[in-house]
Amino acid sequence: MDYYKVEITITPFEEWLRDVLTAQLAETGFESFTETDTGLEGFIPAGNFSEAGVFAVLQPFEENFSFEVKKELIKSRNWNEEWEKNYFKPLVIAEECLVRAPFHKEYPQCKYEIVIEPNMAFGTGNHETTSLMLETILKENLAGKKVLDMGCGTGILGILASMKGAAHITAIDIDDWSVKGTQENTVRNNVKNLSVKKGDASLLGNEKYDLIFANIHKNVLLEDIPAYSTSMNPEAKLLMSGFYLNDLEDIKNKARQSGLNFKGHLDKNNWVVGIFVKP
Repeated sequence: MDYYKVEITITPFEEWLRDVLTAQLAETGFESFTETDTGLEGFIPAGNFSEAGVFAVLQPFEENFSFEVKKELIKSRNWNEEWEKNYFKPLVIAEECLVRAPFHKEYPQCKYEIVIEPNMAFGTGNHETTSLMLETILKENLAGKKVLDMGCGTGILGILASMKGAAHITAIDIDDWSVKGTQENTVRNNVKNLSVKKGDASLLGNEKYDLIFANIHKNVLLEDIPAYSTSMNPEAKLLMSGFYLNDLEDIKNKARQSGLNFKGHLDKNNWVVGIFVKP
């Protein structure tokens, strides 16, 4: 599949505006993003790209900001090269977990080492939501736990869960790249207790889980929280990210309506991971 890389330069640059544009572009079909010093770069399947759609997102801010928009068609075969040259650097989470790519030659040693082959799937740990989720998972006791990873991306969260002793991980994503990438990354990390399915929360049946990860957009979370709650064992935890700090109250309200108790949150650069428990 071919993708467009869309580079947006914001003048004058404001970090909050970059975050807002990232969230709004994600709702138009953009699948992953990288931050730059002057704006952002977003990646979207070529068949889903609409230049008018991008400018519609920018238009409400044009009174106070100017934007330069550049697009580049990226053939799928060039994606890894693009990341290797420009974006994906070895990352250490909480001094315990190293996330790196196979092409990295120099990196520190950590208790957990996750090797991710970057593709179009979201989840190399470089975005705040992924790093927050990893940081939260590192604090959890996963020994013998049954885990569900919704919107698994590259499979990075489920891979860490396996390394921390989870009994089994079910990973679900709607994207072909994510399913393929998760399958490949589990093999790359010698993870044998993770199964991946293509689909959404409608795949959830009668299975019950001890821990659920959901790093997805806010609107999807609000729609799917009742399904997550139904799939949780008593005292199970739900870790959710993919939304901003000012969205936390909406997430908490929906979780409370679904029978879940709020136990706290972590935030970084206005992004949040919320922790919920089923009584």
